[in-house]
Amino acid sequence: MKLLEVKNLTIAFDKTKIIDKLNFSVDEGDFICIVGENGCGKSTLLKAIVGDKPHKAVKYLGIKKNEIGYISQKSKIDEDFPASVEEIVCSGSLNKPSFGVFFSKATKQKAEEILKNLDIAELKKEHFSTLSGGQKQKTLIARALMATDKLLIMDEPSNNLDQKSRKELYELLQKLQEKGIAIIMVTHDLDHGNLIGNKILSLSANLKFFGSTKEYVERIHHA
Repeated sequence: MKLLEVKNLTIAFDKTKIIDKLNFSVDEGDFICIVGENGCGKSTLLKAIVGDKPHKAVKYLGIKKNEIGYISQKSKIDEDFPASVEEIVCSGSLNKPSFGVFFSKATKQKAEEILKNLDIAELKKEHFSTLSGGQKQKTLIARALMATDKLLIMDEPSNNLDQKSRKELYELLQKLQEKGIAIIMVTHDLDHGNLIGNKILSLSANLKFFGSTKEYVERIHHA
């Protein structure tokens, strides 16, 4: 099932086109890695998809905007705010991060189930600021999953993670894909062994591309 489609998307700043006539689609269970140099529009594209910067070229087909889980480059969660992992994850059921509110039993049960699935249930009562980089990223993924079981969008989630945490993150994302959740991930991790998605969307000025990861790697080698 096709979740969304982008047709002839053009975005410009100060009359300079950042994205020009971009076309691609996202199917159920896709894992799309978005690559390209800084300034080519990767984060801007994500904002257009999630509706932060709505655009008529983005068509929602098998999904609604509020069914998208989104993790930006910089979390809006203040690491010094006295919130537990459970509270942060539960806040994913709201429109924006809010703490000190009463969460229903059903919300807490859903959060606990997600934490168990991500193997971090033991962190439920821990303060967010005490977590390692990998644990924080898993907590933010759990929060995003409170909003969706269809599409997870992440902007460079492996940044600032050590090699072990990055490997664990990629393994986790592959498990989510196997469960049918589509994933769109901006990445600068261009080691071919780490291009874990089944599709690549390249916004690079030197190589505009949307297709299978295998074909992308072949084109890179031929280049």
